[in-house]
This record gives sequence, structure tokens and C-alpha cells, in this order.
Amino acid sequence: MAIVFDSPSKCCALILFFIYLANSSIEATNGGFSIDLIHRDSPNSPLYNPNETPLDRFNNGIRRAFSRLNRLSMTSSSVHPNAAANTSVSADNGQYLMKLSIGTPPVDIYGIVDTGSDLLWTQCQPCEQCYKQTNPIYNPAASSSYSTLSCQSAQCHLLGSVSCSPQQLCDYTYGYGSGALTKGVLSTETVTFGSTSIKNIIFGCGHNNTGGFNPNEMGLVGLGAADLSFASQVSSQLGSKKFAYCLVPFHTNPSITSKIYFGDKGEVSGAGVVYTPMVSKDDKSVFFVTLEGISVGDKLIPFSSLGAAPKGNVFIDSGVPPMLLPKDFYNRLEQEVKSQIKLTPYQDPTMGTQLCYQSQSMRDIAPAMSAHFDGGVEVPLIATSTFISPEDGVFCFGMNPMDGDVGVFGNFAQSNILIGYDQDKQIVSFKPTDCTQQ
Repeated sequence: MAIVFDSPSKCCALILFFIYLANSSIEATNGGFSIDLIHRDSPNSPLYNPNETPLDRFNNGIRRAFSRLNRLSMTSSSVHPNAAANTSVSADNGQYLMKLSIGTPPVDIYGIVDTGSDLLWTQCQPCEQCYKQTNPIYNPAASSSYSTLSCQSAQCHLLGSVSCSPQQLCDYTYGYGSGALTKGVLSTETVTFGSTSIKNIIFGCGHNNTGGFNPNEMGLVGLGAADLSFASQVSSQLGSKKFAYCLVPFHTNPSITSKIYFGDKGEVSGAGVVYTPMVSKDDKSVFFVTLEGISVGDKLIPFSSLGAAPKGNVFIDSGVPPMLLPKDFYNRLEQEVKSQIKLTPYQDPTMGTQLCYQSQSMRDIAPAMSAHFDGGVEVPLIATSTFISPEDGVFCFGMNPMDGDVGVFGNFAQSNILIGYDQDKQIVSFKPTDCTQQ
């Protein structure tokens, strides 16, 4: 199956003004390890732009997110039909940049982290066509651990959009609905996190890469559900197919990092944890779950106005900032939110149709809200994830309508929740957590 991620500057972020970047701080233990994720807008982030205002980031994020949504309507063999909902792939998408090293000797790369796609890839020499990149482009000829995959190998066919080169190499094409594209050779390499190295990780060595990528983005780290994904490969080598992350709230000091955990460290347990089943669908690249509805105060707004919620009606995407909901559900939810806020919505041409309010305090706006998942699971949503402040004194609803009947549980709603993906048990775990203390 072909996989599509948004272009690193067009794919992933709706109202985004928060991206995380994993730096080199890695904690390794038996059976697992964790990596720090740095806020995109931290001065320590390679994506940091001191000239960008919060309003700039807000509006740019909206444009990127909807660009990604356009992918949903694309169904060619080279485009992942759900990639649009992944809202998170691009230098300024609602995604994560993870710092890792590949090769022997190791070379640092920064890749966008996306739970909505599978392929790990980076720009490679020689470049037939590469976008501008700040750091040196990886040279496979300089690595003693680099190896190409043949088109006859079983690993080659873990990705649907492959072909056989005249040299019998496994050529891949990975495209985005926004027009971004990476083409190259599926290969294997040693990947290093601090002092931890994992051999024979399958990745895309991209020799032809186009699209709206940021010069600091050196590729993408797919954490999706398929066997090819970086999360699946790493977790399998660690002995358990699970990982978890904890995203700090968006008002947090950018110097405070979030965390992502692999292997046994990705086990979510203890008081307060709740579980909902993953739902298997034709698309094996994303983590589908069933959202029964969202409560506003004491009022539950059901996902469907016609009866039971369809199974697998949303997928969880770390790369998409806002929650994206089918129009009928969103309209009913927005109406209830308006009815419980005793203020007049704030109209500003720069916000488009986004529901916004003017206030000096979040307490005057955001009603208590929770997401309700299959299995009687209720997950509280913190106020700073349901209403986002693009500028002083303005707060905007952190959810948006979308075409189609499958929604996206974006990373705004995921903040201050330890979220675990356990593919062995086929469950997603939620545990309300102060992620600043992880």
C-alpha cells in the first residue's frame, strides 16, 4: 500500500502553533528507551523563527492543516487515502522533529514524527532533485552499515508503491496530496539514539524529493501502525510492539520537553489509565479508534445523529494539531459550545470562520470537555487544548470541521495525556498526566 504524508510544510497542522522536536537527550533502559521532544517554537528548535508571531503561526497552521486534508480525496496507488487526516507532516506541520543518527559513522538527521504514516526517509546523495537543506545531506557511500534492498526481498513489499530498478533495487515513490514527493531506494541502516544503536532499520534513501519542506527538515519518521513504520521496527527489536508519548500543554514554557517512549517504556499503567480498542480497517497505516462523542459540561454530543457511532470513526494523529471532525458532528458540537459560553463570538477576517472569543482569561471561555471512546472511556480535555490563543486576549476553538466521515484526534487534544499504542494487545491507552514532569 502506498503511503502518503503531508509535505513537511504543508501537511500537518491546522491551527498549529506547536511542533515538537526530539533532541539528542535519550534515556535507554532494558527493553526500551525514551527521547525528549522539544517544542517547535523553542529557541533550541531548528524550526524556531524569531520573526513569527503567535498569530502568524496560528494562520500558517490552519493553511497547512487544510492542505493536508485535501489528501483525503486522493486514492491513487501512490497516495495514502487517509494521509490527509494525518495532519502532521511538514516543517511547520503539527508534527514532531526527532533527532536521530543513521549510518556508521553516525550522521545526525532531523525527521518529522508522524503517527499517521509509516515510512522513515531522509534525503540522500547523490541527489537527482532535492529541496534545500541546511544540514549536510546523508551520503550512503560513506557508511559501512548501509545496504540496499532488492526488489525480490520481502521487506521491499512492505511498502505498496515500489518498483524494480534495472539494478534490481527496490525503488519507492511516496507522495502527498499537497504535491510533495519523495522517491528513492528502500534500504537498511543502523539507527542510533545517544548510546543505543539498532541495526537493519528499513528506511527510504530519497534521491528525488520535492514539496514545501523546511530547510531544517531532513525527512520524516513514520510512527504508524504498519510493520514498516519506525515505531513498529524499533519496538519489535525491543521485544514489544508498543510506544507512548506525553505532550506538554501548548502554553508551557518552550524549554520544557515532551517525551516519547519505545519498547517496555511505552507501557502505560497505573491509577487513572483507561483503554479503548484499536479498530482494524483496510488502511493499516493509522491507529483507528471509535469516538462515541464529546461532552460539553454535562451535555454529551454524540458523534452520529443517526444512531451508534461507526467503528473506527477517528484516528489518532500526533501530527495534526486541531481535532478534525465530520461537518455534521462539528456543527452540533460548536453549537453546544456557543450555548455554554456567555460571550459574543469574536469576528476577525484573519481567523476566517474559526470560532473565537475575546477575553482576558481562559476561565471565562472554555467549558469543561471530554472525549468519550468505545468501552466507556472518558478522556478529559484540558482547557488549553480545546481553546488556543493565537494572540493576547483572543481564544479560538481548537477543533475544525472536515469533509468525509472519518475524523482526526489531533495533538491539541492529546496534551497532558500519556497516550500509549500497544499493537500486541490492540489497545490505545490514555492516562491524564502532567507531561511537564515526565
